[in-house]
Amino acid sequence: MSGPEQPGAAGGRAAEGRRGPWVTVGVDGSPESRAALAHALVAAAGRRAGLDVVSAFVVGGFYAGAGAPLVVPDVAAIREDVDARARSLVQEVLSDPALAGVPGIRDVEVRVVVAPGPAAQVLLDASAGADLLVVGSRGRGGVRSVLLGSVGLHCATHAGCPVLVVHPEAGERPDGPVVVGFDGSDGARAALSAALEEATRAGTDVEVVAVYSVVDYWTDLERDAAPSEEAIRADLEERTRAAVAVAVADREAAGAAVPRIDVSVVDGASREVLVERSRTARLLVVGSRGRGTVRGLLLGSVALHCAMHAHGDVLVVHPVGEGRPTVRA
Repeated sequence: MSGPEQPGAAGGRAAEGRRGPWVTVGVDGSPESRAALAHALVAAAGRRAGLDVVSAFVVGGFYAGAGAPLVVPDVAAIREDVDARARSLVQEVLSDPALAGVPGIRDVEVRVVVAPGPAAQVLLDASAGADLLVVGSRGRGGVRSVLLGSVGLHCATHAGCPVLVVHPEAGERPDGPVVVGFDGSDGARAALSAALEEATRAGTDVEVVAVYSVVDYWTDLERDAAPSEEAIRADLEERTRAAVAVAVADREAAGAAVPRIDVSVVDGASREVLVERSRTARLLVVGSRGRGTVRGLLLGSVALHCAMHAHGDVLVVHPVGEGRPTVRA
């Protein structure tokens, strides 16, 4: 394990010297972040990637009534303490017998990154250029009734790489499929590609779920009636299978393996259907934005709902090339 690093303003000193793929994970000592670290180690091993374990701390003085500093924090001591705690957590997780059999996990290069500032921004800076950012569904500051803490929400919204939101309370489902929601949008196509890669890496199947809702259309007398439910379903299934065929052809052209793929076309509300499917899934993959998302939003309502309420881990994937601003707290 290498020495402490400090992310900078433009992607981070944590990224300096990185060669090849790497995964970033945020830790704060909470049970959720411990689970996130375990998932990140497995993800890094599967990708043959390095791992940056990132921990943030806030520095603030206490002031007397006249505005004079009463207590000046020892920043160096705080950094050393946070760094030591992060390193101890890494050793604790690596000693977990459940991870002992994961191929390549002992070969993962782990670096501890400690920096002052809001946790969300520190993570965003440190993950610039990473292949994956892993966050717990809640951290120390998460209100118990909130299923996705503010740090996880900011990261899922603004990160420049896919974000894995870990829900440790759901337990592991190694034999479950990778479920991906598909609506034909750019975000859904990116999510489909990511789902195929994740399933190939895990040696499991992919279930592509396309959801539709039959609504009543107002029509004038000169127009035909709205399409039947059968026609809507058939059209959606045809378009979904065509997109799957393109994604498969892309993988085959690149010499990549292709997992077994099932396509399900379901009547209902996308968010509810996908959350329900997550009960038996190894992983739920969603695009950051779908067709129904307001253009200015960086995280669509379906992706947000799934990240918050899914019964297992959720991978949020942004469309390729989509610009995302940093968020300052």
